[in-house]
Amino acid sequence: MTATHGRPGRAAEELIAENRKARHDFFIEEVYECGLVLTGSEVKSLREHRVNLRDSHARTRNGELLLYNMHIAAYAPAGRFGHAEKRPRKLLMHRREIERLSGRVRERGYSLVPLRIYFSRGLAKIELALAKGKRLFDKREALARKAARREIERLAKARQVR
Repeated sequence: MTATHGRPGRAAEELIAENRKARHDFFIEEVYECGLVLTGSEVKSLREHRVNLRDSHARTRNGELLLYNMHIAAYAPAGRFGHAEKRPRKLLMHRREIERLSGRVRERGYSLVPLRIYFSRGLAKIELALAKGKRLFDKREALARKAARREIERLAKARQVR
């Protein structure tokens, strides 16, 4: 099942995978769109939505931005010409943006976390977030707020029915 959603003035995007856990574990400060350098078998697996972003992160190395721990399942018809499932993958961004991000990541507590991966105009893109890790009490507070909001909505709905 593919979710295609378009925004005004933008080409339709086909969502491949989303990292929902990232929004629970991190405060999202800024979001960037990056291209990915992939092999043919990786693209075929992405088209089948066989990817997992959980526990993946990006880092700069030698002036390049690399994505680590993103799992793209093997594409069976590729056979022995397939790809390594968890290899580091190069991300494409402007040099100034990479330098700016690497400076921010050096600050205490910041990480580069992928939020979602999608196709835009036939090209694989990844939404990368500059994020600061939440502590346990932050997570508990967010869950309490969410539960309270659900309870209010439930009561409001019950009141409308009468």
